[in-house]
Amino acid sequence: MIKEFWLNLPVKDINKSKEFFTKIGFTPNENQPSDEMCGVYIGEKKMSIMLVKEETFQGFAQNPISDAKAGTEILISFDAASREEVDETASKVFDAGGTIFSEPAEVQGWMYGFAFIDLDGHRWNQLYLGSGTTS
Repeated sequence: MIKEFWLNLPVKDINKSKEFFTKIGFTPNENQPSDEMCGVYIGEKKMSIMLVKEETFQGFAQNPISDAKAGTEILISFDAASREEVDETASKVFDAGGTIFSEPAEVQGWMYGFAFIDLDGHRWNQLYLGSGTTS
């Protein structure tokens, strides 16, 4: 039986990536100090994301790393408790050096969210799954 699930993301600089994700509200896993990888948690259930130095990641995957800045392999999504939280996270991402490619806005009449690119080109979005439009 599977007990845990985590994502592994290749990054150029472990410390800069850890700092970026901490600034936007993720929690670092302090039990994994390493020059090769570190974990960060997101959400109440503490979903784990491993930030892995590109060379180490390529060794694990035994396949070349895709250029996340040239193409998109995955869009990682996470929720928000309110529209205001979406706006606050967008501000944090901008301040931490991320690139917002879709400003906070209503999506399909029942969601509110924004999308951004982290320091290594991975694409993320945060969504508030509200109950429709607000006036």
